[in-house]
Amino acid sequence: PGCMASVCSNCGGTDIEYDHARGDAVCTSCGSVLEDNIIVSEVNFQETSSGGASVIGQFVSTEDGSKSGRVGHGGGFGRRFSRESREITLQNGHRRIASLGRQLQLNQHCIDTAYNFFKMAVANRLTQGRKSNHIAAACLYLVCRTEGTPHLLLDFSDRLQANVYVLGRAYLRLANALCISAPAIDPCLYVHRFAHKLEFDDQTHEVSMTALRLVSRMKRDWIHHGRRPSGLCGAALLVASRLHGFSRSVKDVVRVVRICEPTIKKRLEEFEKTPSGQLTIDEFLQIDLEEESDPPSFSKARKRAKVQVNCKETMETNPMLTGQVVDMENTISRLLESAAGLCTVSYLCQFSIALDACRH
Repeated sequence: PGCMASVCSNCGGTDIEYDHARGDAVCTSCGSVLEDNIIVSEVNFQETSSGGASVIGQFVSTEDGSKSGRVGHGGGFGRRFSRESREITLQNGHRRIASLGRQLQLNQHCIDTAYNFFKMAVANRLTQGRKSNHIAAACLYLVCRTEGTPHLLLDFSDRLQANVYVLGRAYLRLANALCISAPAIDPCLYVHRFAHKLEFDDQTHEVSMTALRLVSRMKRDWIHHGRRPSGLCGAALLVASRLHGFSRSVKDVVRVVRICEPTIKKRLEEFEKTPSGQLTIDEFLQIDLEEESDPPSFSKARKRAKVQVNCKETMETNPMLTGQVVDMENTISRLLESAAGLCTVSYLCQFSIALDACRH
């Protein structure tokens, strides 16, 4: 704090009025405000209408020195501070982040970083209209993504008993607002965690290493792009458990990685079509193929385009076949219209599939 003004710099007058309640100094001659937000060391009190005593002064926040609030004494005993809602929001957010971080066994560095993200979210008004627990979970998950810890969004959903999609929307909005580009999730982070839950006893490390080799191969064959890491880990652990003589079923893996059974089967089918999927067990464990397979979506699109071209060529070379297809479409359409009020939903679905097959 600087020294209080004794002479007006505008008119040279010495009659200066100090208002300690507002923390400013005003020249009574010309009305110029010489100083404002004066920080003084003495403490003054004034009597309130209810008979209590209140402190004359300003409260300087430790979080944001530019913001201030009045400090007061309650009537008689005890001391209370009338703080801003922003400070209360920050304190509640820090408490929730620390509690949730300890439940998920995150270190203090991750908790402190998440709290910094929370303060940025409050400054950008991202907490308005949203539950503080959701924002706290989004901040912690953002730290998990940037630090590369083996935590899933489902872990936060379980702890808070909140919808995982609601937490996902909060996370995406936070990352976009703060302009933080979180790195893609590496499926290898979760292999050891899931392997431990599948209880492979003393062979947990060997199964995990085999699963990591499978996941690495899937990544080289572009299978992990656009896929959830749980699906790749589940498929790799299922294959690795069979290679090491463990009879883990698909349902056992689904229970641990928490993803649907068709997803795991689809990842296995995609890996089966790669060159590595055609190797024997010994060859796969000893040979690293340099060849990379095309992404599954690219292969499917190319196969679909090839089928359409063949169908078009067939139609052009066989005009009678085109007429038969058109007649079949008309017949199916009439059957659908006549049976619209009688048939079941599954019946309609079957006819719709048949109609779509005829068109393609």
